[in-house]
This record gives sequence, structure tokens and C-alpha cells, in this order.
Amino acid sequence: MSDTSENVNKPVQLIGLVAGPILASIIFLFCDLKPGKPEVTEMAGISTWMAIWWITEAAPLYLTALIPVTLFPAMGITDGKTVSAQYFNHVIFLFLGGFMVAQSMQRWNLHRRIALRILMVFGVKPKRVLAGFMVATAFLSMWISNTATTMMMVPIILAIILKFEEMAGKEATHRYAVGLLLGVAYSASIGGAATLVGTPPNPVFIKIFAISFPNAPEISFAQWFLFAMPVALVFLGLVWLYIGTLYCRKLPVDIDVKEFRQQYNELGPMSYEEKFVFFDFLALAVLWLTRSGVSIAGHKIPGWSGLFTAPDYFNDGTVAIAVASLLFLIPSRSEPDKRLIDWDAVKDLPWGIVLLFGGGFALAYGFKDSGLSMWVGESLTMVATLDPVYLVAIICTLCTFLTELTSNTATAQILLPILASLATAIKIHPLAIMIPATMAFSFAFMLPVATPPNAIIFGAGRITIMDMAKAGIFLNLAGVVILTLATWVLLPLFFDASPANFPDWAALK
Repeated sequence: MSDTSENVNKPVQLIGLVAGPILASIIFLFCDLKPGKPEVTEMAGISTWMAIWWITEAAPLYLTALIPVTLFPAMGITDGKTVSAQYFNHVIFLFLGGFMVAQSMQRWNLHRRIALRILMVFGVKPKRVLAGFMVATAFLSMWISNTATTMMMVPIILAIILKFEEMAGKEATHRYAVGLLLGVAYSASIGGAATLVGTPPNPVFIKIFAISFPNAPEISFAQWFLFAMPVALVFLGLVWLYIGTLYCRKLPVDIDVKEFRQQYNELGPMSYEEKFVFFDFLALAVLWLTRSGVSIAGHKIPGWSGLFTAPDYFNDGTVAIAVASLLFLIPSRSEPDKRLIDWDAVKDLPWGIVLLFGGGFALAYGFKDSGLSMWVGESLTMVATLDPVYLVAIICTLCTFLTELTSNTATAQILLPILASLATAIKIHPLAIMIPATMAFSFAFMLPVATPPNAIIFGAGRITIMDMAKAGIFLNLAGVVILTLATWVLLPLFFDASPANFPDWAALK
């Protein structure tokens, strides 16, 4: 669900606004979850309050995220200095640095040039046009906001749809128009899941995992990419086949590739600014992918950080800020009084999302520090009797369908600490349930409110909720199957992790 809603007039939001603090107060006053440890009960009350406000969006999401700053010290869970430190860390810098580079791409129209170039390559047949839009959208969503990518793609799609309508009539092209719009929305969500900066739940997972398991090995950008990219490619191919079969049959016209070439030519020659931003973007991607090295099937490929005396001092946030900083130093030639990126662009960064991240990190820290995570894990030990395959499938299904109605970022912040506790309690590898769950938060395709891309294409006025729900229900379930299979096939390969292998670092407190 979109993370920007601040409307408090809906009945469910008004109910949530009252229910959050009331239920928290009931827990504070009448429950004693762990005798002798009141902070467990207090943390449960605060978590309930935040969960209700996040799920119902009773208050702005970033305001809810600030609750720990006040209530953790007030309730004796942890001091203000410690909780405040959770709101700014290397994961935040990873997100900010990546977003700065993305902003520069949008500022100089590089993202549009990349998209049109990809569309020109794919050609003229309806299914190939669909493939071109989906590949372009997925690729751009790996690096820049899937919301911005979708907003850029929609006008291009509408121009193509209008051209088809002129040639074959509105009724004849309606289904294809629906297919194009759905394909772009779904590929934006799938592409975003492939990298750590592509969608907010991914960096949320990285930090919550580090908080829950401080002795665990670092998960690098490259490691995530090697696991998630094959999942995204397989899913993207399935979506293309599915949408193409449902919506691209019996279209009586083909589109001329000149339509894309004309729009590309209108951009003019590639400017100095575009060239430098493109170089900066490539440098960032390469440095992320090669920083720490990766282990594939037990074989270690070293990274460039090993050239330094203290390679562990580097992280992906360090790289992001270093590369993004160059953009503030290089002057523009077309606008000599400006740099490639400046503070005016940075002011547009999603600072509310940064606070939302921080609130989730503070919540995860409180879960662990108060002892609530251990209590939750002990309470869920009955699921230990489930076969791990079914457990992973159930968790992915829950995450996918819950995200249809709630913010995927907020849902990740609520559920991931619980999944970490569950893994410890039932002796299953934490990554075997936390990674598929994290990707499942991005794989919600049924409703306009599920993701910003869904909302944007619904706003184009050419798709009904029923169109989206009929196509999305199958893809929701397909995502569950793909993630469950990937947990068994790819996780051992790139993370040396299988569900039955409970690592020593997960048992350390």
C-alpha cells in the first residue's frame, strides 16, 4: 500500500486512532506476559499501538514511527540516546545515496532515455512491445523509485494506446491497454525487489536482520542481487507470458517502432550531464556488486574492499554516499550556476520514509532488548511441527496478502522481528524465512492500494479493480510458489543457508 496517505477521515482510520492507545493501555494495565520482566509487556503494548496505527494509517506513517523516541524511555525499555541512534545508520545512508543518484537520473532525463532505448530494441509486435515496457520498467525500478518509474512509463503507454485506438478503435484495443498497464505496474514491483535499494522492505530487512542477529555475517548488495535477480527474472517472464496470453491476443494492428524513435529523437543528443550521471550510476552499481565479494557454492570470489587494510570498515552505505557526493561537485554545462545535483533536489528526498525506516529499526531493537522477541518465539514453537516447505509457503502467503491492504514497509517492520524470533525458537535458518518474506512484501498485485505502481496505473482510468484482482490473484499465488522454490534452490547456493541448517550465530544472544 502507498506510504503517503495522511487522510484521517475514513472510519477505519478513526477507529484505529482510538483503538491503538486503548489496546496498548489495556496491555500495560492488565497483562503480565513475563512475570518479573515488565518491559516485555510494555514493549508488547507499544508494538500493538504502532501496528494498529500503521495498518489503519490512523496517523501519518512517519509520525507513528516516532513513537519509540518518547515511549521507550518513558516505559523504561531503553534510554533516549540509544533509541535515537536507531534512526540513522548505514542502511539509511545506503537508501539516501541510492536515491540521490536516482534523483540525478530523473533531473537530467536519463531514465527516460534508457526506457525508450530498451523499447526500440524490443520491436513492434504487441507482445514484444509489452516485453519492452516490462523490461524497461523492471530495470529502472531496480535503481530508482518504482513510483517514479511507473509515473514516467504511464504517459508513454497512453500515447501508444491512443495510437492503437486511432488505428483499430477503442473497443478492439481495450484489453491490450489493460495488459500494458498491468504489465508495467507488476514489473515495477518485481524489479524493485531485485536490489537492496529498489524497494523499502529490502533495506528494512537488512537492518532488522543485523539487529536481531548481531553475530551474523553481513548481507551485501551483491549477495542479495545474486539471489533476488534470478527470482525477479523468472517471475517477470511468467508475468509476461500470463499478461500476453490474457490481453495480447487478436490485436488487429502492430505499432511502428518509429513511435519510440521519434520520442527518443526529441530528447536530442546525449548531454554532458546525462553522460556523467550515467557513468556515476554505472560506477555505483559496479562498486556495490564487487565490494565485499561473494561465496557461490562454497567458492569465495574476493571483492575490492580487500585491497584496504580494514575491509570490514566499508559497507554499501559508504559506497552510496561516496559516489553520490561526486554529483554535488561536478558543475553543469547547460546550467553553469548549478551542479549535477543540488540541495533543491535533495529536499525532495522521501524523508518521511527515512523516519519510517528508523521507527522500524527502533521497534526491532526494542523487541530484542526488552525480551519480547524471545517471548514471541517461545509462544510460536507449535509451528515447529510444520514441514519447512509449508512454513515458508504460509509465511509468504501471509506477507503477500496482508500487503494488499497495508503499507509493505510498515508490514515488514512489524513482521520481520517476529520472524527472527520464530526462527530462533524453532531452530530454522533465519534467512530461510526472512528473505522470502521480504520479497513477498513486494509481490502484491490484486488491489490498487497494494503498491504505488498499482495505484498509479489504476489512476489512468482504463483499468477496473476487477481487472486487477482477476490478474493479480494468480500472480500473488505464483509469487508464493516461486519464492518457496527459490528458498530451497538458490538460498543454499548464495547464502550457504538451508532451512534445516540452524547456524551458530543465530543461537548467540
